[in-house]
Amino acid sequence: MKDYLTVLRDHITAYPPDLGDTDSVLNLLYEANSEMDPMEDDQIRAGFHELYQLMNGVPLEKMDEIINPVCFLCREHERSGFEHGVQIGILLARELAE
Repeated sequence: MKDYLTVLRDHITAYPPDLGDTDSVLNLLYEANSEMDPMEDDQIRAGFHELYQLMNGVPLEKMDEIINPVCFLCREHERSGFEHGVQIGILLARELAE
């Protein structure tokens, strides 16, 4: 098995995979997961509805200045949780293998 892993590592080093716009396999997995299973539920929709209600009367440009960073933070929080979950899963697999 070690010989197989060495050959595989050498091959990946010589021919790195095309990860598209991402910088790691973990980010690629996250992007694929979020496309297949979007994190949009009733609680999130209700939260954004409440946010829009609170901004009632605010000019559209100002709303964008608020909403864009909020959406960015939400996505980064979701990505961080996904990555942490994968890391915990790897640790669990190691513990179970021992």
